[in-house]
Amino acid sequence: MEIGIDSFAAISGSASPNAHEQAMSELLERIVAAENAGFDLFGVGEHHRAEFLDSAPSLILAAAAAQTQRIRLTSAVTVLSAADPVRVFQQYATLDLISKGRAEIVAGRGSFSEAFPLFGYDLSDYDELFDEKLALLLKIRDTQPVTWSGTFRAPLLNQAIYPRPLQSLLPIWVGVGGSPASCERAGRLGLPLMIAIIGGQTKRFRSLVDQYQQTGHAHGHDPQQLKVGMHALCYVEKDSQAAKERFYPGYAEVFTKIGKERGWPPVTRAHFDRQVDQSGALLVGSPAEVADKLHRHSQDLGGLSRVTFQMNVAALSHDQLLKSINLMGDTLLPSLQAL
Repeated sequence: MEIGIDSFAAISGSASPNAHEQAMSELLERIVAAENAGFDLFGVGEHHRAEFLDSAPSLILAAAAAQTQRIRLTSAVTVLSAADPVRVFQQYATLDLISKGRAEIVAGRGSFSEAFPLFGYDLSDYDELFDEKLALLLKIRDTQPVTWSGTFRAPLLNQAIYPRPLQSLLPIWVGVGGSPASCERAGRLGLPLMIAIIGGQTKRFRSLVDQYQQTGHAHGHDPQQLKVGMHALCYVEKDSQAAKERFYPGYAEVFTKIGKERGWPPVTRAHFDRQVDQSGALLVGSPAEVADKLHRHSQDLGGLSRVTFQMNVAALSHDQLLKSINLMGDTLLPSLQAL
């Protein structure tokens, strides 16, 4: 099992450029720390909101590539529905060259809607945009030159697209939030699947994994291609209760705010406690507790190829995150990488 960390470059407090510069510097420091701790990959998301600094994730990852040697660098996710697949490929091919073959893309539709009006797209075309753009991105990756036509972009006629990545085949995963159609699409295309599980009971996603793999098999894809990954909220301290007490306030603030936008009920402590129990999705607690829980999650989902931990959605300080990264490197990773 590959183990990674995801970040949305979340910020809190001051909106001054100096504060943002410090937050970006600290994020890069955590990526270096993750490599030193033994993590396999680090992902940076894409948002276009005031509380995040990740509107240009490939630039952040390129800066990280210059400071690291081994760790794989991936989007988490690229909002492909609101992007030009040609530019996405060029950006990550360039990242692949800078990083000497460590770049990956996790392509998704995005969990927020701001990117659609920002880049001139109609949210009512949500599904059609992603279908068309993912098909074009794969064609650019797999074919050179490209001839293509579609609905949402000017056609390409025998067009060469540069640069080409160092890797012979730039890895592209599909990121999903629980849509059966999205899982079926990934299976049909034979692409690895990354499921964001940020709440509820992890085992409820097993039917989606089964659907993904059955679709992939029906379309003749090698089972080795049909990898399943999980993105989950995580925070680890030596003391389990201390980890939960430190994680809860920021978690409640962030998800209550998101809930107001989406009509969800406010987060309560009882809700949080259910999420951190044995069957809940949140991986918050001691190293042994989180390792045991992740073993169960992997079994519930039929085996995981990759897990990425989202750690900075709960207003934790840079020092707290660094300590957690180092603790996981010392105590958690050895037991998980053996899976």
